[in-house]
Amino acid sequence: MATTTGTVPPGTAAVRRRLGAALLATVPALALRLTDTDPGAVGGMLVFGLGVLAAAVLLMWAAETARADMPGALALSLLAFVAVLPEYAVDLYFAYSAAGTPGNAAYAAANMTGANRLLIGVGWPLVALAGFLAARRTGRRGRRVPPDVVLGPHRRIDIGFLAVAAVFAFVMPLTRQIAWYVPLFLVPWYGFYLWRIGRSGADTDEEPVGVPARLAGLPASRRRPVTAALFAAAAVAVFASAEPFANSLVGAGSSLGVDRFLLVQWVAPLATEAPELLVAVVFAWRLRGDDGLGALLSSKVNQWTLLVGLLPVAYLAGGGSPGGLPLVERQVDEVALTAAQTVLAVVVLLDLRFRAWEAAGLFGLFVTQFLLPSESARPVLTYLYLALAAILLTRRWHLAAPALRAIGGAGGSGTATAAAAGGGATAGGTAAGGAAGGARTTGAAPVAGTAAEAGSATGVAGGPHDDRRAGGG
Repeated sequence: MATTTGTVPPGTAAVRRRLGAALLATVPALALRLTDTDPGAVGGMLVFGLGVLAAAVLLMWAAETARADMPGALALSLLAFVAVLPEYAVDLYFAYSAAGTPGNAAYAAANMTGANRLLIGVGWPLVALAGFLAARRTGRRGRRVPPDVVLGPHRRIDIGFLAVAAVFAFVMPLTRQIAWYVPLFLVPWYGFYLWRIGRSGADTDEEPVGVPARLAGLPASRRRPVTAALFAAAAVAVFASAEPFANSLVGAGSSLGVDRFLLVQWVAPLATEAPELLVAVVFAWRLRGDDGLGALLSSKVNQWTLLVGLLPVAYLAGGGSPGGLPLVERQVDEVALTAAQTVLAVVVLLDLRFRAWEAAGLFGLFVTQFLLPSESARPVLTYLYLALAAILLTRRWHLAAPALRAIGGAGGSGTATAAAAGGGATAGGTAAGGAAGGARTTGAAPVAGTAAEAGSATGVAGGPHDDRRAGGG
């Protein structure tokens, strides 16, 4: 059965092979835990890392399939949360155990900052690259498709919530800790975000791809037990693999002569984030850039609010100080750098368009941190991110208000885009498309609504005049 976008789900035999491979990948980790066998630091990193990766794949498939019973923007946000539960398990273990092993507090911060920076510095550019290549492929077939990824007007909700969290995050490096009051703000903030998304009325047409596409087509009486079984298998794999994987990463650093901080910061998030990144890239490759980048944007919101907020809670639960999770000098710089990257990312998306040069810039800045590994380079990069954000914001300042209004429900639809268009004559392609979308929602301009619908259905801009972009970017 083909989907409405023309994508043919894999056959039953192919789905069974993929499910079998993912389940089989969890077996070595489960066997080692059940037999209490020590494979050594490097062996444990590989075996339990494979278990975490397989669990992430199973969770992604289960969550995507579950969306058949829970449509809408809220489902996409919950999918983004469920997909990174292995990341939560590893990071919260480090925070929980930090009371007894103080060095693990640094690893908790490292894992959290690595996951967040990887998402923006690699994940978002990968989506843009896939969209660009897909546009070229489509162009060779005689259909002109502009290469930029364009987000739907309802994404302003995500951008607005992320903007507030990004600014609030600077409290952590300034106070040199993730203090007790951080979860009091960030955890309810994420809850408010889910509530706001659920009430936005945003219509998302994302369809599952790959294994979930086939499973979602099953009758509900078969689909729901299969979905529950996938969630259960993934949960078992996560709980069996997360703790030994975290400990093996630290031990492998000593065995291999590699900085343990870097292993925890980059290898663990790479394993836990890979399935979600792959799905987002596939969306973009199928000219559904809004779906792909939207999923990663929602994932960024939950990791920069809920994940960060739960770290001091886990630390306290493990016997740590009620004052909060402490940050030493290196973690202070890493958290500040991550917050600055988030600020720039928010400004980049204010006009709901993600261009190739913006993606290249985010990726280039991400790579620069490895070319300048000295700890003294982190503050320099932080100020560079903030300076670029300030420069870009001067041209997009009129677009900040609609994003912030979307938090309270006054700008999460095409109406906000129309308001943004009114903020300057240069709002152009994106604002005009969003305004048309708003007109369609109210039934005032059916023809304009059809044009906006055609543009958003592919996840890219439509029309020859889209180079007149909001903010002049």
